[in-house]
Amino acid sequence: MRVAAVDCGTNSVRLLIADVGDDELADVERLMEIVRLGQGVDRTGRLAPEALDRTFAAMRGYQELIQRHGATATRVVATSATRDAANRQEFVDGVRKIFGVEPEVVTGAEEAELSFTGATRGLLRLSPETELPQGPLPPYLVVDIGGGSTEFVVGSGHAESALSVDIGCVRLTERHLREAGDPPAAPALEAVVADIEAALDRVEAEVPVRRAHTLVGLAGSVTTVAGIALGLPAYDSERIHHSRLSAEQVHDVTRRLLAMTHGERAEIPVMHPGRVDVIGAGALILDRIVRRFAFAQVVVSEHDILDGIAWSLAT
Repeated sequence: MRVAAVDCGTNSVRLLIADVGDDELADVERLMEIVRLGQGVDRTGRLAPEALDRTFAAMRGYQELIQRHGATATRVVATSATRDAANRQEFVDGVRKIFGVEPEVVTGAEEAELSFTGATRGLLRLSPETELPQGPLPPYLVVDIGGGSTEFVVGSGHAESALSVDIGCVRLTERHLREAGDPPAAPALEAVVADIEAALDRVEAEVPVRRAHTLVGLAGSVTTVAGIALGLPAYDSERIHHSRLSAEQVHDVTRRLLAMTHGERAEIPVMHPGRVDVIGAGALILDRIVRRFAFAQVVVSEHDILDGIAWSLAT
């Protein structure tokens, strides 16, 4: 079965066209464009007209690919920025016109379930010698650091407990770092940390994060930190997928990013131009999670909510 999954977040819109087998997804197309749909939403509560224009332009290109590759089912999921917007009906109407399906503005809990499925379905494999599971041990804490929110999900074979909190790389950058200097001054960074720690207080109160044996990190902030830590000369999803970063590597990359100017960050080989201004906040979220919950390492996954959406179409 050939399916098309579209994930529209605060910072990017992504497409996965895949063939679904018994227990695997075979990519046909996997694309991402930075559209910054959540531009100004934290301040205004509305989706900006120019942000909608950028998003719809990317989606029209995706629909052409969906038709060309003959996908038989399409699901479009929208997350934090659209949940927060007073004029989200404009987004819904535009997406319906492009894809011919109703976009689903999912709740944080639904987003967490999809992310967990996408991240963990291929994480454990049976050893041909022992027929015992090999790889990172469950329970997992899956953390999806987005532009507007971050999802925390604990589970083994499925999501057992989840929470979405309003800390994301775009939201925190717009709230505290936009006018904070280059590189950002210490008081602004302290304000970001305070917001993150307040959110983690809530996470710790509502989700059994300390039961987890393995931290799995998802989305562009995490994969970019991984690419930097690995010293890659260019972004390489195969090298990044299921790489393991030590806590010290996370702390080191975060320190370096926060001390850099915008121009210096832009020169990093693995850095997407659309992440240059927000990667500091995204790295800091990951850093504080690792510190707060005392994980020795993070397993990095290129598979996330997009893969979860694709799997949902085959069930």
